[in-house]
Amino acid sequence: MRPRIGLALAGGGPLGAIYEVGALCALEEAVEGLDFSACDGYIGVSAGGFIAAALANGMRPRELCAAFIENTAEPPDRFDPGELLQPAWQEFGERLRQLPGVLAGAAREVLLEGRSTLGTMERLGRVLPTGLLSSDRFGEALTRVFAAPGRSNDFRTLGRRLVLVATDLDSGEAVAFGTEGWDHVPISRAVQASAALPGLFPPVEIDGRYFVDGALKKTLHASVLLDRGLDLLICLNPLVPYASDRRSTARDERSRRARELARKLGRPAVRAERPRIHRLVDGGLPLVLAQTFRSLIHSRLALGLKGYELTHPQTAIVLFEPDPHDAEFFMANTFSYRERRHLAEHAYQVTRERLRSHAATLGPQFARAGLALREDVLANREARLLPLPGETRIEQALRSLRGVLAVLEARADDA
Repeated sequence: MRPRIGLALAGGGPLGAIYEVGALCALEEAVEGLDFSACDGYIGVSAGGFIAAALANGMRPRELCAAFIENTAEPPDRFDPGELLQPAWQEFGERLRQLPGVLAGAAREVLLEGRSTLGTMERLGRVLPTGLLSSDRFGEALTRVFAAPGRSNDFRTLGRRLVLVATDLDSGEAVAFGTEGWDHVPISRAVQASAALPGLFPPVEIDGRYFVDGALKKTLHASVLLDRGLDLLICLNPLVPYASDRRSTARDERSRRARELARKLGRPAVRAERPRIHRLVDGGLPLVLAQTFRSLIHSRLALGLKGYELTHPQTAIVLFEPDPHDAEFFMANTFSYRERRHLAEHAYQVTRERLRSHAATLGPQFARAGLALREDVLANREARLLPLPGETRIEQALRSLRGVLAVLEARADDA
């Protein structure tokens, strides 16, 4: 019987999608027999839903890189992150239309009924937008992508098991789009709902109910796939709490690794590791909120994985996520084109390093599903996800050749 492999992708906004694209490219290249466009099941939450839906539609990780990171794919696959930066004008308009009535009611409560000003402020909160950005253009772009020949925007005709999780705002219930009773919802609309982070995007209306980010309930929701009986479940979680380590020895070792990584990335060493913030409180409210959110997400993930190991011992569960000490993913500006390229390359390289350094543990886990680590691929230290800035095709070929020669020389020395 052919081994059954599932893929579970957590959320994390544009940053999460960038990390997952880079990591998926590294995994597919370095694990013999792994094809992320032909898994037995996919589950995605928030930004992970976008990636999962594309893979389930037959797109390969390298195609996602061309579409989402490099912007070199042909339409309709080319995706501009600017689609996520469209103001929610309709939401703003609806709230403004409510303003006169709300102000009149507030004035009546204060002037005629003698209610406190503080209590009236709660009424005024009703005119605040539920989200700053609109995901409608994003949904339209996904609809075009999934309308291409050989793809589907319908869970029922997709041909692959795909589940996208969102949260019902009014009940707090997690809803799994793609399962019975919810498979009539267009995949593009389900992606919008799963990725509707409260405060950033307005809730998405589906069948008269309003949905927000699926991560509000759980980080992965992987039991939906595990219950189907899998030999291997590969999980990717882009968000981990940042660990600020003041110990000089640890910092020196990370700096050394950063310099080595900078050489691979073709960037100055001073850029490879961002300035460290030893006290996150010094970074103000944004860093405090980011750390709080990441800690909540990650603690739930850790508990969930322990539970999965007990309830589904027959399945090998492998988790890939950033190093807590890695400042690159914590301090990143994901809407910068240069940053997107750098972060995707960084995710690619650190995933390859994880496969190398944990081969003794990961090898047997992959073997349970009939997969094997490709030692020759991992031994090539010249491998890159993206070309170096300004690198010509001839220079790319020469760099690849140097990597192959280095692998052959290492094998000859071992012999």
